[in-house]
Amino acid sequence: MTTLRRQRRGPLAAPLGALLLAALAMMPGRIAQTATTEQVVADRYSGLALYGYDPVAYFTDRAAKTGIEGIEWTYRGVAWRFCNEGNRAAFIRDPDIYMPGFGGHDPVAIAGHVVRDGHPDFWAIHGNRLYLFYSEEARTAFAADPDGILGQAEANWPQLSRTLVP
Repeated sequence: MTTLRRQRRGPLAAPLGALLLAALAMMPGRIAQTATTEQVVADRYSGLALYGYDPVAYFTDRAAKTGIEGIEWTYRGVAWRFCNEGNRAAFIRDPDIYMPGFGGHDPVAIAGHVVRDGHPDFWAIHGNRLYLFYSEEARTAFAADPDGILGQAEANWPQLSRTLVP
């Protein structure tokens, strides 16, 4: 759990969470499903952006690396973790350079009018922008026509992003 989440939790968090889950279970499926996808891909249990992977490491190390607890920064409502203080400082200086395109959602899916979370292990950098993909197959499809897929995804994103929880 992130430092931010620990600070937000109070003694009533668990009972209130259980009550909320019970209430959602009684609602029609459509309502409960609409609140599960967020603007930035984050682990729903820990609150960590990119499931705790360091967004800067994709650029500096050309590898997907898990960040370290305690080396964090909150941006756009989620906690981001980093491998070292240098990566954290770089992200703080210019987060929009290191944030994945479409908030970490798969551009291949977005091009097909679907919002699907990207996975930190399936990634590519194109045009100095990090993109995450749902699967290896999606990454392969992207590699075959990155500009075409990005053009379609960018056209679809304004409408699709309005359906996401801020």
